[in-house]
Amino acid sequence: MFSVFCDDGRVFEAVRASTALLVIDMQRDFLDSNGMCAARGADISHLAGVVPAVERLLAAARESATTVIHTREGYAPDLHDVHPPKRARGSVGTPGPLGRFLIRGEPGHDFVDRLRPWPGEPVVDKPGFGAFYRTELDALLAERGISHLVICGVTTQCCVASTLREATDRGFWCLTVSDACAAIEPAHHDATLAVIRSEGDLFGWIARTDDVVAGLRGG
Repeated sequence: MFSVFCDDGRVFEAVRASTALLVIDMQRDFLDSNGMCAARGADISHLAGVVPAVERLLAAARESATTVIHTREGYAPDLHDVHPPKRARGSVGTPGPLGRFLIRGEPGHDFVDRLRPWPGEPVVDKPGFGAFYRTELDALLAERGISHLVICGVTTQCCVASTLREATDRGFWCLTVSDACAAIEPAHHDATLAVIRSEGDLFGWIARTDDVVAGLRGG
């Protein structure tokens, strides 16, 4: 058993063997200065700024033998798994400095070097925002007996929030690490955290990296 002290004074308690650190989409297309977001003119400083926090979470999880699972958003080269509304936005598959945006196998689809998975850590490739959509994640968690998720990554209002909602509906106990998530627009990050806290903490717990690391190492 380990405990994490959360922002609102509550305590997130979990058994290490049934807990996974879920690292969402720490990919070059989102975080690299030559990736999709930057190439489209976005300021990626807030996204790249959470890399050290995610590094710390990974180190603590690995040291404590907590399950680590990574996700990547990406699509087939022929775009057969891109639904029409997403295709109409015109981003996926567009050529860029790191290859076609969000296409599996292209350099931009890959993880940033500092956050590469270790051997044996599962990678869930997802053709959408939520990590449960058309993936093996649900089965993977069931096989490992996982009931509690510690979630970090990018972007807060999109892939992190989509995954959190999917996990909540499936009955997982979820902790979002606030300063290890980010959005391009800080207001979107803040608004998402407010929604998680809404209606009596509707979508679980929120804590900061320092407290999660202390819990993982001290439990």
